Amino acid sequence: MTSHIVDFSSKDVSPSRELSVDDLSVGHGRKVALDDLYDDDGTIDQVYQAKARVLNNAIQEIGMGKYQIYLFCCAGFGWFADSVWPLITGLILTPVINEFNFNGPFLSLAANIGLFVGAVVWSFGCDIWGRRWSFNLTLLIAGIFGLAAGGSQNFVTLASLIATLGVGVGGNMPVDSAVFLDLVPGTHQYLLTVMSIWWCLGQLVVSLLAWPLIANFSCASSVNCTRSENMGWRYLLFTLGGLTLLLWGIRFFVFKLFESPRFLVGIGKDAEAVEVIRKIAEYNSKTSNLTVDQLVKAGGVDPEKTGVAQNDRRVLSASSALGWNHVKALFRTRKLAFSTSLLIALWGIIGLASTLYNSFLPFLLESRGNAYGDGSLYITYRNTFILSVIGVPGAFLAGWAVELPYVGRKGTLAISSGLTGAFLFATTTARSSNALLGWNCGYTFFSNIMYGVLYAISPEVFPAKDRGTGNGLVSSATRIFSVIAPIIALYANLETATPVYISGALIIFAGFMALLLPYEPRGKASI
Repeated sequence: MTSHIVDFSSKDVSPSRELSVDDLSVGHGRKVALDDLYDDDGTIDQVYQAKARVLNNAIQEIGMGKYQIYLFCCAGFGWFADSVWPLITGLILTPVINEFNFNGPFLSLAANIGLFVGAVVWSFGCDIWGRRWSFNLTLLIAGIFGLAAGGSQNFVTLASLIATLGVGVGGNMPVDSAVFLDLVPGTHQYLLTVMSIWWCLGQLVVSLLAWPLIANFSCASSVNCTRSENMGWRYLLFTLGGLTLLLWGIRFFVFKLFESPRFLVGIGKDAEAVEVIRKIAEYNSKTSNLTVDQLVKAGGVDPEKTGVAQNDRRVLSASSALGWNHVKALFRTRKLAFSTSLLIALWGIIGLASTLYNSFLPFLLESRGNAYGDGSLYITYRNTFILSVIGVPGAFLAGWAVELPYVGRKGTLAISSGLTGAFLFATTTARSSNALLGWNCGYTFFSNIMYGVLYAISPEVFPAKDRGTGNGLVSSATRIFSVIAPIIALYANLETATPVYISGALIIFAGFMALLLPYEPRGKASI
């Protein structure tokens, strides 16, 4: 295993020597050992691994600068959208049912089918045609069809538009996590966990908007519920669609995303990868001495003998085979195959459990509230807003916990999953609306930690050249099981504790599974 010693004692952040695989100088007064996540045992392609180490060193030399800070925000927009739009189906469920008179779980089913398609298309695609197209198009699709969904005249139209916007939303987190991890220094990979703050802000914003809009502009019941008396959910969709387009505009017109240098190296574009590194260094007011020769020497390949010009630009790499080779690379060895399979199972199980509970949480809050005599729309959405606020500090706690010795990513994921499941079980003991809200506060807090770690550890484990595909596999798993969740709800009585028991047991089981993950990214550089 190669160790990268990052020396923070120098005040001069500009490299003054050849890049070394073993020693780096970036300037802050301490040294950090950065081991590769993978041993030199053939787990991944050795040529790519050698070049990735050189790129890691170059990015670490540049350090955490304003480009990475802006990227943290713009990539965070994807977390924001992935939080807002799937939550919408639950928030608008009651007023939409009152107006269109349909079986509620079908709306969640339509949304999750769209999310599944988006996860497959964009995440697998970003390893084939690159990160930039996927990064720039997902929010645009979500914003346009989110606005259109607000004008729906019937359930079929609404479900179709919700499914289509899901195609855009479904690719956000798989792509954006790959983009961020590709361009951030290894010493700051923990920020991928902190990125879940955008998820929490999304929940906070949508709950804050839904509270006055749906509570004040919705029918009291399904009796004579007309469009003019039930505009609240439409106002919510119009507002969120416009906000999503605004975030897309910032991404597309204000911030310029450079293509991932690790992706470029993976398809033989060494010169373009070096150019990206130099542009990032210039953006951060630094310089980089990285050269194409260093990448060539690291890979042990003579460019004159490869027969491939550095400026030969292809839409698909010769080795892509429409992504199938990227899938096989994630099962290259027994250990890597076990890791990939376990992550797929974790995402699927947690996706099923969380969707089963979260998608119908507003409905559960209202129906249980009615049983307790305080189930008005106002109280329901007030409680939803309170739950959103509770989740915010969880993101920061997760970012701290994953760097703790002996705990790391796996320990934090296991502990937070166990506590999430425990609080779910505890909700079944509630005998008042306030008690139910209290237990749900605990559930929300720890589930935000759980998701923050889960969404970070997966891209950290996957090698960058196959990271989009790996993210696609795990995202597809959670979307497939998210499609199953509303089918279960169709046959389960939502006014009983059945969905809660199922969700709690599954999440606790996932916590035990997390301890079996063979790779711990804490203190190691992803490649």
